[in-house]
Amino acid sequence: MKILILEDEIPAYQKLKGLLSDFFAEEVTHDWSRSVEAGKVFLEEGQYELILSDIQLLDGTSFELFESVAVESPIIFCSAHDEYLFEAFNTNGIAYVLKPYSKNDFKKAIEKYQSLFKQGNYQRLNDSTLKELQHALHEEQASYKKRFVVKRNKGIQLLNVAEISLVEASGDFCMATDASGKRHPISQNIGSIATQVSPKKFFRINRSQLVNIDHIENIENHFKNRLMITLTGCKEKAMTSSATTSEFRKWLEA
Repeated sequence: MKILILEDEIPAYQKLKGLLSDFFAEEVTHDWSRSVEAGKVFLEEGQYELILSDIQLLDGTSFELFESVAVESPIIFCSAHDEYLFEAFNTNGIAYVLKPYSKNDFKKAIEKYQSLFKQGNYQRLNDSTLKELQHALHEEQASYKKRFVVKRNKGIQLLNVAEISLVEASGDFCMATDASGKRHPISQNIGSIATQVSPKKFFRINRSQLVNIDHIENIENHFKNRLMITLTGCKEKAMTSSATTSEFRKWLEA
C-alpha cells in the first residue's frame, strides 16, 4: 500500500507515520510533502491508494493542490480546522480527523475509508466538493478564532481562546496565560492575535497586553489615569495605558 502524506508540521507527520505503522499489518510505503508545490510533483508522478492531508501547508492550502491536479485517491483530512469546515466534510469518500486526534480517531477514519471502498461508495474529490470546502474554509477564517495551536517539545497542543486570561507580547511571539496560571507560547505577534480574537471578549489595554473580559477579577484606579487589572491565573496585575483607559472603560460597559 502506498500513501501520500501532506503535512507541514514535522511532529504531526511523525505522529501520522507512527499511526500508520500501528494500524496496517501489511507493508505501507509513503511519500511526504510539506508544500503545495512538492505535493503537486508527487501527484503528477505517482499513484497513491490513500492521501492523508492537512489543510494548511507551507505555501498554501491542500485545496489549491487538489484543484491543480486531478485526484482519484480517497483523502483523509487531518487538521485543526473545525466549525463550518467540519460540517462540509459530510461527503462520501472523505473522512476528517480533528487535531489533536487520538489513535482511536485515526482508526475510525481509516475504517471509514476501507468501508466505502469495499461497498463501492467512494466518490472522488470533484470541483463541486472543492468549492464547498473552500467556501467553508473562507467562512471559518472570517469568524473569530476559537483555539490556538501551541508547539511544544512533546508535540502540538491546542489552547482554547476562552481559557486565555492574558496575552503578552514577547519579541516576535506572545505568551498566553490561561485561567489556571499555565503559560503558552504562541508563534504570532500581538497585533496579529488581536485581529483573530473577538473584540467583545478581548481588549488591548496597552502596546503589549490583551485581556479577556471573562477572566477579569478586579479593577483598581492607578495614577496618571491608568487602571490595574487582576486576572484569573495571573500573578501580576495588568495595567492600561493612559491612552487606552477611556476606551477600556467604555468597552467594559458595552
